[in-house]
Amino acid sequence: MVRPMSEPEPKAAEKPSLGGRLLDLIERAGNRLPDPALLFVYALIVVWLVSALLDGTTFEVMSKDGPVPRTVESQVTGTALAQFLSDMLKTFTSFHPLGVVLVALLGVGVAESSGFINAGLKGLLSFTPRKLLTPMVIFVAAISHTAADAGYVLVIPLGAVIFYAAGRHPLAGIAAAFAGVSGGFSANPIPSGIDPLLAGLTQEAAALINPDRLVNPLSNWTFTAASTLLIVLVGWFITDRIIEPRLRKTPVDADVEDLPTFDPMTPAQRRGLLAGGAAMLVGIGVLVVLVLPAGSALRAPNGTVTDFKAPLMQSIVPLIFLLFLIPGIVHGFVSGTFQSHRDVVKAMAKAMSSMGYYLVMAFFASLFIYAFNKSNLGALLAVEGASALKAANFPPPVTIIGIILLCATVNLLIGSASAKWALLAPIFVPMLMQLGISPEFTQASYRVGDSTTNIITPLMPYFPLVVAFAQRYVKRTGIGTLTAIMLPYSLSFLVLWTAFLLGFWALGIPLGISGGYTYP
Repeated sequence: MVRPMSEPEPKAAEKPSLGGRLLDLIERAGNRLPDPALLFVYALIVVWLVSALLDGTTFEVMSKDGPVPRTVESQVTGTALAQFLSDMLKTFTSFHPLGVVLVALLGVGVAESSGFINAGLKGLLSFTPRKLLTPMVIFVAAISHTAADAGYVLVIPLGAVIFYAAGRHPLAGIAAAFAGVSGGFSANPIPSGIDPLLAGLTQEAAALINPDRLVNPLSNWTFTAASTLLIVLVGWFITDRIIEPRLRKTPVDADVEDLPTFDPMTPAQRRGLLAGGAAMLVGIGVLVVLVLPAGSALRAPNGTVTDFKAPLMQSIVPLIFLLFLIPGIVHGFVSGTFQSHRDVVKAMAKAMSSMGYYLVMAFFASLFIYAFNKSNLGALLAVEGASALKAANFPPPVTIIGIILLCATVNLLIGSASAKWALLAPIFVPMLMQLGISPEFTQASYRVGDSTTNIITPLMPYFPLVVAFAQRYVKRTGIGTLTAIMLPYSLSFLVLWTAFLLGFWALGIPLGISGGYTYP
């Protein structure tokens, strides 16, 4: 049976603090917002109206070939609406988070239904002290960035399961994991595909001033690795001291039979866990053997493994599918959970059936993002904000803070880290190089701002998915609930991570390999 959360001791009513009243206000206001699916419909209508009002507005975006003119395009013309309708199917089916979620969950669903994940969690809980669950969840969430977006579909729901099994509030587990996966997006001691991707865009932007200026893909590695400790410690404090106490008044109203079970492992389950674990280790071993040769087909043309163009980096989600599917099947047959291949197919179907609500939201989210990109409104907002910052002519530390704040604000509207940097790098990097600030430092500033507001914007593609995960435990969870829960993380990360970066700068600690602060 599921281990219920421990009930708090009865005590006299306490007057909520100012911060608590503010979060309650945000939650109530946010929950009055329409359903996330309808919110994206309204956002789509706003884009249509604003694009019509600003139709023909011209502006320039810097590129390696010089300024490139861009124009706001109305999305309510006959041509634009016809294109919108003709592209609708492709817009939805090519929505990037959709494939990531569905493919990964096919494998994870088999591992969950077979009992492999539950058995592994039982083993994990058997030696992990209850007080250390929070930092463990946040750390695992942070390093999950190495596996692209898998943290959203794997670590966040597991955070809830682990907390609930330990008698703690499952929404606190979701919050801790979401903070690590998304709020600490650039905090990771393990290099991943995003590092060379951002470095390549930074190098192109630097070429506007100096064509020979090279940017190492690991130029921010020291900073991002050290940031992991910061995110874990700050997230640990916020979860245990702010979020979880506030959630005591939020009862879990999910049906017990719909939640994972955590009975003591039977001998059959223990054998299944050992067999499934061995299958996973064999799979990882085979992958390592295939990657090791210098001429491996999984490496990028330049021979590296972490390059964004490396087939290995582009195959993370399919690899996650296999590395959970195979051990899940092995565990299922060894433990007796699966009797035939039909049980495996049923497990996949069950995983897909739980994604119905997310599919609806993803459909409307994809249409909004399509119109927003086509209209060039996002580019206009970013360019105008950057131009205002440049015109202010602040001292370098204030400029760095301004860039972080601007990136954090733009991040509320444009979810893709690479898309934002492709837009902002040609503006920020040359501008700060002329002020004596290195491209690597500018890139690190961008990464801080890009990470911290992911967890409070419903326009982030995975935000509706996290709402759906939370509704599994507290059915009334809405946009306001999740935003109010995540706001303390977002503000704390923004302030302390910015101070952490400025501290690196003051102490002269290299940001990474060839990661200095000044130019030239």
